[in-house]
Amino acid sequence: MSFLIQRLHSRPDPDGAAISVLDRGFQLGDGVFDTMVSFGGRAFLRDHHVGRLTRHAEKIGIDTADLPLESMLNSVLADAGGEHAILRTTLTRGQATRGLWPGDAQQASLLVTAQSWSPALLGQPARLCEASTPRNQHSLLSRIKSLAYLDNILAAREAAQAGADDAIIRNLDGNAVCSTIANLFAVVDGMLVTPPLGDGCLDGVMRSLVLEEATAMGLHHAERSLTPPLLARADEVFLTNSVRVVRPVIAVGEHRLPPATLTPQILARLLDRIERDTCVRLPAPPIPVQ
Repeated sequence: MSFLIQRLHSRPDPDGAAISVLDRGFQLGDGVFDTMVSFGGRAFLRDHHVGRLTRHAEKIGIDTADLPLESMLNSVLADAGGEHAILRTTLTRGQATRGLWPGDAQQASLLVTAQSWSPALLGQPARLCEASTPRNQHSLLSRIKSLAYLDNILAAREAAQAGADDAIIRNLDGNAVCSTIANLFAVVDGMLVTPPLGDGCLDGVMRSLVLEEATAMGLHHAERSLTPPLLARADEVFLTNSVRVVRPVIAVGEHRLPPATLTPQILARLLDRIERDTCVRLPAPPIPVQ
């Protein structure tokens, strides 16, 4: 990454502007985060990202009403200039005395960072393995973007050890719900399928945009559990997140998928949407060779 910019808002610290070692985000993973991309200085789907961060913070009892989130985002964007950038916003409950529930927590900690983004991240094909640890779809943590990411980290470690690019994570019922960092889509008998939120996946901003574009395309789509038999029948599989937009899957374990036809069309529509919203035309990546 060619640059790193950060802005911090937290309780005054005698050692300067830094996250305290007593911060609950550092000590307990007590917080939430969001990642969005700024193309040419304009944050794509900014309102969606800020809204989700706020909703997720409220679900765990962090008050965001008096936080200078918008001004910090503006400041970081200004410092990044017209460069493409990945904006990471981290929000924690802040400092408190010992104990799991902090009755004396007073001010949340807010950190916004920017790192460079490259068009080379678009459309990179992925080979997936299977994560061994299931996702508990009954836990609130499965549906919020919390700092407690250790299950995903360990699944990513498994993928690296297996020589894969990412890992499919299944829930307690054995249904595929996501990868370590992305929402999951499959094309089955011409229908676009993605797991429902109740199966334990995040309400991804790019996931919502894909469903919106599928409607505009007149494409038959559904939120349906990706059971093992249904996923095995998939003609195409792809991943979505804000940094990579759409990532075609070329293999799941030893099973290789046929060349994708719908996935490039969806990616093209998302690139059109990025251009309309940010006035930046990104190059379409080559279709991966299976």
